[in-house]
Amino acid sequence: MATPSLDQLRPGGRGRITRIDGEDGLVQRLMEMGLLEGEEVEVVGFAPMGDPMEVRLGDYRLSLRRVEAARVHVEPL
Repeated sequence: MATPSLDQLRPGGRGRITRIDGEDGLVQRLMEMGLLEGEEVEVVGFAPMGDPMEVRLGDYRLSLRRVEAARVHVEPL
């Protein structure tokens, strides 16, 4: 069964990162921001037009475009 991506979670939804798809600079940038396998993330909300989205990671919040969040796969909690 495929795991959902971060952009598929609803506000308030939480998940544990299982993988990040890709081999390019964006993957490296996401990892540098703290999006690592095993980390817990929570979707805080979406901008009025649906993009970007805000996620909580540890003690801070990140804004991600939906196309970026679609590469981050999570196991829902």
